[in-house]
Amino acid sequence: MSEINEQFKQSQQNMLVFIWKNRKLIIGLSVLGFVVSLVISLLLTPIFRSTAIVFPTATSTVSFSEQRNAKASSMDFGESEQAEQMVQILQSASIRDKIVSEFDLYKHYEIKDNDPNKHYKLGKKFGDNFVFARTRYGSISIDVFDKDPEKAAAMANRIVDLIDTVKNEMIQQRTSEAYKIAQRKRDMLQMELNTISNQIDSLANIGVMNIDARAGLYQALVDAKNPGEKSEIKQKLQINEKDGALYDKLEHFRREKIAAYELFMAIYEQTESDAHTHLNHKFIVERAVVPDKKDKPKRLVVVLLGTLGTALFSVFALLVRDKIRELKQIA
Repeated sequence: MSEINEQFKQSQQNMLVFIWKNRKLIIGLSVLGFVVSLVISLLLTPIFRSTAIVFPTATSTVSFSEQRNAKASSMDFGESEQAEQMVQILQSASIRDKIVSEFDLYKHYEIKDNDPNKHYKLGKKFGDNFVFARTRYGSISIDVFDKDPEKAAAMANRIVDLIDTVKNEMIQQRTSEAYKIAQRKRDMLQMELNTISNQIDSLANIGVMNIDARAGLYQALVDAKNPGEKSEIKQKLQINEKDGALYDKLEHFRREKIAAYELFMAIYEQTESDAHTHLNHKFIVERAVVPDKKDKPKRLVVVLLGTLGTALFSVFALLVRDKIRELKQIA
């Protein structure tokens, strides 16, 4: 173990001696690296960042239920599940395509129309310059990077506005079909109810009465004073004895259909609301503003990395040079 430590110490001493011997060349190259990295940092295009912050809502619908969950109130902030859903929507092709079209990003990013890889290049640029992430407070930050600070702020705010548009479109793609089914069901129930009501009206037109009125006919027959009145009541009794049971059956069916129709209308109103209501799915905490200071590049970091990298590469190159000389002498 002591031999290994001695060898390591000897290697360190040899390295220090080597660097000291070549200090002038290493310093000269490092100065050159400093100058080059400084020039490069000055030539780099400044990039600005504009940020908007939003909170997702807890619900995406208006509920007509009496047993409405308090967590589903439209005034409540969303939790982690809603935040993850919003991030997915922000990363969707729908929002990307709308932003690309409205701000002509192919031209802005100098991607030629005849470039065979234009879609890949645009996707790469978009992924680098548009960043959507959850914050530790549960909100969503929308960061847009661009060389034009005004365009960066405009794109960030436009994305905020598009959240509701895109999510409402997604919701209505599904709810519109449910609404059409509910409409057909409502029309069917209405038609069945109308059919039963028409049958009851037809029976009523020929003198058929409900069960309570029929009970009164018997008492009216007993109380009748003259033969003509009795004959008329007897005719009514014959008609009701013949079709009274059917009348009662239809009345029972109508009550059931009315109850079913009223119950279904609550569902129908909900589907109608879901299909036609354009809700706000976010709380805007902060809209993007035009940045007045660049976000990158950090010139100091570029210069330090360039200088340090040049120095390390110089040492490595000199070590390789000396090793090659040694090998040539041995050969």
